Amino acid sequence: MYLSQSHVPILLALLIWSSTSSVVMAVGEPEGSIPRPEHPRPQAKRAQWLNLNGVWEFAETDDDADESYLTAQAYPDRITVPFCRESKLSGLQRRGFVRNVWYRRSVEIPVDWRSPRVRLHVGACDWATRVWVNGQLVGRHRGGNVAFAFDVTGALKTGSNVIIIHARDDTRSGKQALGKQSTRPESHGIFYTRTTGIWQTVWLEGVGASFIRHHRVIPDPENSRVLLGVQVDGLWQGLTITAAASADGKPVGTASTSAAGRNSQLVLDLTARHLWSPANPFLYHLTLTLSRDEEVLDRLESYFGLRSVSVEGAAILINGHAIFQRLVLDQGFYPDGVWTAPGDSDLKRDITMSQALGFNGARLHQKVFEPRFLYWADKLGYLVWGEFPSFGANYADAEVNLPIIDEWGEIVRRDYNHPSIIGWCPFNETPPEAGELQNAVVRLTRSVDPTRPVLDTSGWTHSICDPELLDAHDYNQDPESFRARWFGPFGDANLPARYARKPRGIPFFVSEYGGIGWDIGKGWGYGNTPKSMDEFYARYAGLTHALLDNRFMFGFCYTQLTDVEQERNGLYTFDRKPKFDAARLHAINSRRAGYENDPPVKPAASPVRWRVLVGAFPDGDLAREWCFVTEPPGNGWHDPGFDDASWQRGRGGFGKKGGWENRIRTTWTGKDIWLRQEFSYDGSAFDFAALVIHHDDATEVYLNGQPIWSARRWNDDYAVFDVTEALRAALRPGDNVVAIHCHQDQGGQYVDSALLVGINGS
Repeated sequence: MYLSQSHVPILLALLIWSSTSSVVMAVGEPEGSIPRPEHPRPQAKRAQWLNLNGVWEFAETDDDADESYLTAQAYPDRITVPFCRESKLSGLQRRGFVRNVWYRRSVEIPVDWRSPRVRLHVGACDWATRVWVNGQLVGRHRGGNVAFAFDVTGALKTGSNVIIIHARDDTRSGKQALGKQSTRPESHGIFYTRTTGIWQTVWLEGVGASFIRHHRVIPDPENSRVLLGVQVDGLWQGLTITAAASADGKPVGTASTSAAGRNSQLVLDLTARHLWSPANPFLYHLTLTLSRDEEVLDRLESYFGLRSVSVEGAAILINGHAIFQRLVLDQGFYPDGVWTAPGDSDLKRDITMSQALGFNGARLHQKVFEPRFLYWADKLGYLVWGEFPSFGANYADAEVNLPIIDEWGEIVRRDYNHPSIIGWCPFNETPPEAGELQNAVVRLTRSVDPTRPVLDTSGWTHSICDPELLDAHDYNQDPESFRARWFGPFGDANLPARYARKPRGIPFFVSEYGGIGWDIGKGWGYGNTPKSMDEFYARYAGLTHALLDNRFMFGFCYTQLTDVEQERNGLYTFDRKPKFDAARLHAINSRRAGYENDPPVKPAASPVRWRVLVGAFPDGDLAREWCFVTEPPGNGWHDPGFDDASWQRGRGGFGKKGGWENRIRTTWTGKDIWLRQEFSYDGSAFDFAALVIHHDDATEVYLNGQPIWSARRWNDDYAVFDVTEALRAALRPGDNVVAIHCHQDQGGQYVDSALLVGINGS
């Protein structure tokens, strides 16, 4: 236990050392009392390491110029690392805003360490961090989500060494990515308790004068081998890198090469081929050794999985097979630890709880999960998508770009070797102004990791011109209309390609749906709360089966695994207690998917033959002029006999919206626009009628004076809606009038629409 310099001299630390790990404990402190004592990086373990979690001196201030804590005799508070000040487990549980936090503790390097160099690691610290050792600034880091390390060898001395860590975290600035951290004093809506400062393990590590700074494993299961890239720090001439793999404790391959600085490459052939998959998550043990002749300078223990991820047509294949991705949204919040799990077992439990419900993976949502979580995902065969906490940044301010690009590169580099990660999604629900940065990050990700698909953003503004896959968010709570949209005649597979929400022939999934509120109390969930448990199961099954039945859907992601504070739409409570019958949900989720029946999925001709009555921009020459006004036109404006001779004429789309300039043929900048168009109908029978519309914001559509469709909010692309019964009631042979009113609230504005009828040709 640490005592400050103003108290009695610090107690001597004892080293508990073994061939695989070492942990510092104070005299008389029981074994296991250090919070989060496990090694934080299972893919990069060395024998000599010191866990620095536990009680540190702590101070906080809003004065950005206050550097007094570099020399203060005592700090006013104590905090338990690695838990943030806002958490109960930190011992403070302070939820108010603060911009600066300071940490201090003393440590002695174990006397039996023979490592010529020592590195200080910080698992994650939010947001801009500086570190001093014995008064010497040893490094800076910007970004709150990924590990960083500094060489502190030159700053160390014999005996006690003082470490000071300062973090500046201004959550209300708009210059930082926050994820789901609230910018109000309280949690609200989809935003929750903040995380300020250190929130992952801090540790010291002994390394050689030359050591392995980084290694990359590229699986090549087809040839029963892995390709290794190894980066050596320090003098490398005359050094040898040796890689040794074992399976079930038996050697299965070795390879050696002369070190080549940052570009050492090895081919490690394997005599035993075991593929990693959700059904059989086999992991090989890997040892990397850096040596000169017989002298070992550095040894690193790691592991890897042998698996491939590839895109073929509309399918994402794992080891060549179309495995439907039954994902759940996981936000990684904990009642007592906020972003930090109380213990390693809690990370494992979140995965096994999910698997018990029939999910085989998760979207790790608006948070960079710690390596220990990914370790358990690797061990348990759990498919995950890596995401950046992109909310909170003001994308209209170019100052946010470089920190995001830099840190995202660090994230992909840190997590590259985890077989459980089968795709990257750096952003979520981004506004149009994020497009330029978003595209740059996608290009960076593809360059750094060519082995996994990249989704530019989950939901909303897809801006990349050559997407590898696409998605949509849909919180429609009505199973019938939800099914019609994603599986019935109005789904992408049955509509003309020009209206499709994605380019044909690439993978697609609904990456957020459901969110059914249950036992919400003073919280909230999506849609009306079911009146009974049976109604909940019926809704859950109806929504989920609609996606499982769509053979062009490679997966789904249900919102969400657990409640988070006031958001009460989890399948478990916030404290991880079950809300529903796990076996019943497992049966719904694990039912065979249409995608799995005929891999790989290839586009098929639509069984519905569509005819355009009123054309939109995607219809080209079939799109005719509209009559329009931007001032209130008076009563009866939507009726067939209304006199619109004085109205202006223009073609859709109408508006002023970033990213849609090439589709705007008539500028509209006011608050409202009213549109009318006459068309002729020959009276022939139809099986289906569809309204295709991109509207921003609230919109209402009339046919021959009768309302046929309306929406209170906006959408961000051409979407298709079933208006079959409304058209049967209002459409008549001969002349007809379709009329639209669109009201602009804020942000971009756009309106364009088409009206189709179709017959079933299957």
